[in-house]
Amino acid sequence: MFFLIGLVIVFGSVLGGYLPHGEFGVLVQPLEVVIICGAAFGAFVISNPKHVLIGCAKHMGRLMKGTPYNKEVYLELLTLQFAVFKLAKTKGALALETHIENPEDSDLFQEFPKFAGNHHAVEFMCDYLRLITMGSENPHELEALMDEELETHHAENHGVAAAITTVGDGLPAFGIVAAVLGVIITMGSITEPPEVLGTLIGGALVGTFLGILLAYGVVSPMGKSLEAYADADGKYYECMKQGLLAYLNGYAPQVCVEFARKTLYSHERPSFAEVEEAMENVPSTA
Repeated sequence: MFFLIGLVIVFGSVLGGYLPHGEFGVLVQPLEVVIICGAAFGAFVISNPKHVLIGCAKHMGRLMKGTPYNKEVYLELLTLQFAVFKLAKTKGALALETHIENPEDSDLFQEFPKFAGNHHAVEFMCDYLRLITMGSENPHELEALMDEELETHHAENHGVAAAITTVGDGLPAFGIVAAVLGVIITMGSITEPPEVLGTLIGGALVGTFLGILLAYGVVSPMGKSLEAYADADGKYYECMKQGLLAYLNGYAPQVCVEFARKTLYSHERPSFAEVEEAMENVPSTA
């Protein structure tokens, strides 16, 4: 939503400042668009491996939706962790097996739909709960393993953002390429009257204009938006990590949740009272 609002502001400001003094038709240069966007896309394909290309395609929808990680989502995650740790403390870690082996059929996980709908988060949580039930209870060893996995996950998400940002960095140069080609065409028509040459020169300059506008008004902000999404996604996993480590260190479920809560940014962190109220209403499946 904010992405679309931003685009409206960018193009509205640029065109709103230009149209009172210029003609819109001069800016309509389809061949310039083909040169700039086609060359940028080709360079994008050349410079990135297959998994990054696929990742970029999958991430485009996130630009429209924005980050899903807000206070409500984190409150649900904290409540889920409390339910899991409470079950493990009262009935033993082996009581988690039925939930972590088939999380899609787990009555416990299904009580938390936003978490259950996040496949990678469910996998992360279940993998480490499985290790705990198998006897891997050394907090330092599991923390090192989590850090390695989260670093890999972080690099994958930021690889997509970096790929888009790199395209944005290159667009002004491709705009210059389009402009130079326009100048070459103009030089081939040097004997034409001034009004014809003026049109040709104006069309050539549109290439530079489009390259810069698309770079700094569209593509580079897209990269920054995906980078912000990657950071928010990493914070979600960090919240799970801290809760799990607190549980491994023997703290009570309420304290484990507080450890996890403290990792969150202030603008999306539920208050202690909100978490306490949510824990009082933990589903009976726990």
